[in-house]
Amino acid sequence: MPFPRPQKTDSEDVLYEYAVGALARRMRSVAELKRLLRPRVEADTEYGKTLVELVIRRLKDQGYLNDAKYAAAFSSFRRDNEKFGRRRVITDLKAKGVHGEVIDKAVASVYDEVNEEKQARDYLHRKRLQKPKGQKDAARVFRQLMRAGFSSKTIFAILKKWEVDDETLTALEGELE
Repeated sequence: MPFPRPQKTDSEDVLYEYAVGALARRMRSVAELKRLLRPRVEADTEYGKTLVELVIRRLKDQGYLNDAKYAAAFSSFRRDNEKFGRRRVITDLKAKGVHGEVIDKAVASVYDEVNEEKQARDYLHRKRLQKPKGQKDAARVFRQLMRAGFSSKTIFAILKKWEVDDETLTALEGELE
C-alpha cells in the first residue's frame, strides 16, 4: 500500500505547525527541514519557496532550528553512543546538508580531546569484533573501521598490536589506493 501524498498548503501557520511537529520528533538541520517542507507547498512557485523560507526564518528566530547546535549534538552523540570516528561524523553531517564551516567547528570541539585509538577500540568492543584469526578477518576489521571513520594510521596501529602479519598489512595498504 503506497503512502498518500502530503497535502499541499498555502498557509504559513499550517506549514509552521507541521515543521514544529517534525522538530519535536527529532532534531533536524535546516536543509533536512527544507527537504521535508517542500512537498507540502508548491515548491516550484515563488510563493512556495518564500513560504518555506518564512517558516525556516521563524523557527531560527525562536531558537528551534540551529545548525551549529544540531552539528554539535549530532557529533557528540555519534562519538559517545555509537563510537564513530571523526571522518564518519563529518560525512554524515555533510549528507544532512550542514555547511562545511559549521561541521569543522562542531567536530573539532567534540573530537579535540578524543584519543582516536581508544575510540576505535571502543567501537570494536561495541561491535563485538575480536582479534582477527586470518587475513580475511583482518580485512573485515580493517574495512569496518574505515567505514566507522577512523584513519588508516590508527587502524594499522591496532592491527599491529594484534600481531597481524606483515603480508596482510601490506595487502591492506594496497587496498587504500
